Amino acid sequence: MPTVTDTYIENRQRVQPNHTNNYAAAHGGNVVKWMDEVGALSAMRLAGETCVTARIEGLDFERPIPQGDTCVIESYAYATGRTSVRVRLRAFREAPRTGEREQTTDARFVFVAVDAATDPTPVPEIEVGSERCRELRDAAVASDPEL
Repeated sequence: MPTVTDTYIENRQRVQPNHTNNYAAAHGGNVVKWMDEVGALSAMRLAGETCVTARIEGLDFERPIPQGDTCVIESYAYATGRTSVRVRLRAFREAPRTGEREQTTDARFVFVAVDAATDPTPVPEIEVGSERCRELRDAAVASDPEL
């Protein structure tokens, strides 16, 4: 059975001029796209199947990510349904030279596992094996009013 930490992924995207809005900060649509891509990878690590986005919940933009900074996306699965995987995603702005980080975005996405015919297919339960797994899961559940 996969664990929470088995699904943990961290990805980086340097914010270039073509990623920005009129205020020289990452366009929100780009941040959501990056979160969706990394979140699907976490869901697929759990499901062992292709996963598609079913719903975006609680997407909160807290502060901008300036052009030139790095957008760090943190993603992990924390709960499952019969065919669905709940994934917590957070984005951070990171200064490329110092590594200084500040959280900018918090969200929960729901993905559905699909087979080759794109029909929903069952996913395994997620295991909370270690203390790190428990910490991640508890933080995600605390941010999820549906659980």
